[in-house]
Amino acid sequence: MKKTIEELLLCPYWIIDILPSQVPENSPGQYFTVEKYFLQGERMEEIKQKHIDLVLKLNCYRDISINEETVINPLPEHVANEMKQRYLYIMIDESMILSEPDDTHLTVFNPDPKLLELIRQIASGEGLFVWKPPF
Repeated sequence: MKKTIEELLLCPYWIIDILPSQVPENSPGQYFTVEKYFLQGERMEEIKQKHIDLVLKLNCYRDISINEETVINPLPEHVANEMKQRYLYIMIDESMILSEPDDTHLTVFNPDPKLLELIRQIASGEGLFVWKPPF
C-alpha cells in the first residue's frame, strides 16, 4: 500500500541542489546574494529544466504520478508544464519528490537505496548534487 503525501512528508529526506552541501549559517560567503542571482530569469529557467530532465530521466526507470492524480506515467510535456507552474508532489513507489516552481532544489522523501543511487547518478549528469541535511 502506498504512503500518503502527509506520511511521506514525515519521512527522511534528501536534497537535490545546485550546491554540494548545505551552506553553514556562519558562512563567510554571500549565499543570499548568490541565491538571488540564481533565482532570476534565465538562470532559474535553466535550473528548473535540470529538475524536469532529472524527473523525466527517472521516469525511464520508474513509474511516476503527480500529486494524487491517478494517471501513471503522465506525458512528459504534462510533467514539465506542471513542474514549471506549481508546487508538485511527484510520486515514485513509496517515495516522493517535492518540486517548487521557484526554488533551486528538489526534496526527495523516503527513497529506497536503489532509487537514491539512481537519483544521484542522474543528478550528477545534470550538474546537480544530492545531499542529506544535517540533523
